[in-house]
Amino acid sequence: MISIPKGMKDILPSDSGKWQYIENKFMAIAAKYGFSELRTPMVEHTELFARGIGDTTDVVQKEMYSFVISDRSLTLKPEGTAGVVRSFIENKLYAAGLPAKYYYITPCYRYEKMQKGRQREFHQFGIEIFGSDNMLADAEVILLAYDFLTSVGIDDVKLKINSIGCRNCRSTYRKALQDFLRPVYDQLCDTCKSRFEKNPMRILDCKDPDCKKLVQGAPVMLDYLDDDCRNAFERLKELLDVYGIPYEVDPGIVRGLDYYTKTAFEFVSDKLGSQSTVCGGGRYDHLVEELGGPDTPGVGFGLGIERLLLILEASGIELPGSNIPDVLVCGLGDRAQKASLKLAAELRESGMSVITDVMERSLKAQMKYADRLGARFVVVIGEDELSKGSAVLRSMADSSQEDVKLEDLKDKLTELLSEIR
Repeated sequence: MISIPKGMKDILPSDSGKWQYIENKFMAIAAKYGFSELRTPMVEHTELFARGIGDTTDVVQKEMYSFVISDRSLTLKPEGTAGVVRSFIENKLYAAGLPAKYYYITPCYRYEKMQKGRQREFHQFGIEIFGSDNMLADAEVILLAYDFLTSVGIDDVKLKINSIGCRNCRSTYRKALQDFLRPVYDQLCDTCKSRFEKNPMRILDCKDPDCKKLVQGAPVMLDYLDDDCRNAFERLKELLDVYGIPYEVDPGIVRGLDYYTKTAFEFVSDKLGSQSTVCGGGRYDHLVEELGGPDTPGVGFGLGIERLLLILEASGIELPGSNIPDVLVCGLGDRAQKASLKLAAELRESGMSVITDVMERSLKAQMKYADRLGARFVVVIGEDELSKGSAVLRSMADSSQEDVKLEDLKDKLTELLSEIR
């Protein structure tokens, strides 16, 4: 039997309604904040991610799905931001005026160890703001994430923030960090050794237990911020206070991608055991320029949908399931069946969700079918009803039924459904 690849997962009809619900919630909130949707392809040139994410990151070194076609290396996107930046540059979207604000909903792919809420194919919500180096943009990005999480019922996530500085202050910090790590260099994992010269800050994000112990007590970036970065971080905290968003300063947050500057933040939850990141993001003031575009600052976040759904489930928050039909229209006999099909079309045009039986089963079997699907009402038209110009309207909730004239049926159903909704 052909089975699904390891790390991939089908989204079945019993769950797809939940996905649609939170996707619609996210799109609605993004639109309220003035963001437009941007869709990028699943496959990009590998060098986009090597240059954008950073060739010392775990993502680029170990986790990308890359392949060669016609001597060009291509990669399934491992995250959303790099593709959005590439599109922003290639389509000259900066020419339309700044700031430019985009959101996306996309699958991503990483070959990594699977764990709860993390698959090799996963899905992300994300937003990006291009053109502003003001902390008002950072605060808005965080506020949007906070509003979305609370709108779906999650009110116990923790916001952790940090500043990882800019190019100027990071060079001083880099030397201090290297001086701290040099005596234990031989005990670092091979990956961290490769990062020691080029990007030692990435060692702080290593998941190896031994490396985690070795970096305890290491210098923190907050102590090395220059005046501009320190003032920006204080301004961000002031704005979060204005918005009423509780936060914790966590010097350990460096994020897993090389393009971040200044602001780095995560929303974390302990609903899945140890604290896990639900949403993470930050500022990237040089990424557009490094990928060949004009000097344009940016800030954004990515939010994992699978992990979000698990947290909602662990929190006891029920989301709408698969689509529930309003009505099953059942026609018994050739003439009645034709009349039922015409009625079903009219009810659909009025906005109702209407199903008909395409297997020509008995009335008893169709009632079982309606019950299994969770249909709210069943309309039965037989030869006797057709001769009287009426139909039997049955409520599946309490099994009550009544005869209703065909010309009154649409209004009657509209009234009953409005009471339910």
